[in-house]
Amino acid sequence: MSVSIGNVCIDTNDLAGGTAFWQAVTGYQVASSDEGTTYLEDSAKRGVGLSLQAVAEGREGKNRLHLDLFTDDLAGEVDRIRALGATEVQRFDADGWVVLADPEGNQFCVVAA
Repeated sequence: MSVSIGNVCIDTNDLAGGTAFWQAVTGYQVASSDEGTTYLEDSAKRGVGLSLQAVAEGREGKNRLHLDLFTDDLAGEVDRIRALGATEVQRFDADGWVVLADPEGNQFCVVAA
């Protein structure tokens, strides 16, 4: 078998807002977009793609899948991402990671590399 993860998709009720948030967080560029989906990619083509898909229903409950974003500057990145509109959910300072939520409540982790 030969598979690889090429893209991770996030459901959103606000495609433009979600795109702007995740583009600012990751630095990824819009590769393509239509009325229902935007594909973001690492301009250096090293990272897995990230897409946003417009959905009618709101998010409910805990995420069953989440992103782990690795950084050499945990405190600085958490502050930067919070300034972009994320909210802090929980800190695990002794373990070197922080759980944040995007503006629609989708949780993700920022992890010390």
